Amino acid sequence: MAFSLNDIIKQQVNSAVGGIEIPADVKNQVLGGLSESILGSLTQTATKAGGINMIKDLFGGKTSVESSPITNLAGNLFNTNVLKKLGLGAVLGTTLTKLIPNILGGVTKVFKDQNGDGKVDINDIIIAVGGSGIGKGIINSVLGGLFGKR
Repeated sequence: MAFSLNDIIKQQVNSAVGGIEIPADVKNQVLGGLSESILGSLTQTATKAGGINMIKDLFGGKTSVESSPITNLAGNLFNTNVLKKLGLGAVLGTTLTKLIPNILGGVTKVFKDQNGDGKVDINDIIIAVGGSGIGKGIINSVLGGLFGKR
């Protein structure tokens, strides 16, 4: 079964949030905000000079998730675009923000060397998302040009 990059992120978000008590009236906004922040961070990073190498290093395990600028950007996006608007309080906000490295770590585990060539590259990402759907569209339009593949 093929999954889009967004589906993979959403699965990791749902898994990480687990038993954290989020008010029912904002739960969908929080879950969507976590997903959008991670996808936004990957997309913004991919368009920066040297960004694709940062993504490859993260997915390939050369950079730890905790120290990655991609993780930091996802946290900043989540804080700015979700937490400040929803006013969930410092404790819950901190708890949710601390999930971002775990979520992104789960996403990077999906993108391992899928084709056996010894490195993580655009082909591995396409294989991981099933070669179709939203994930392929994002990869081909944003990441593909930067990896030199279309």
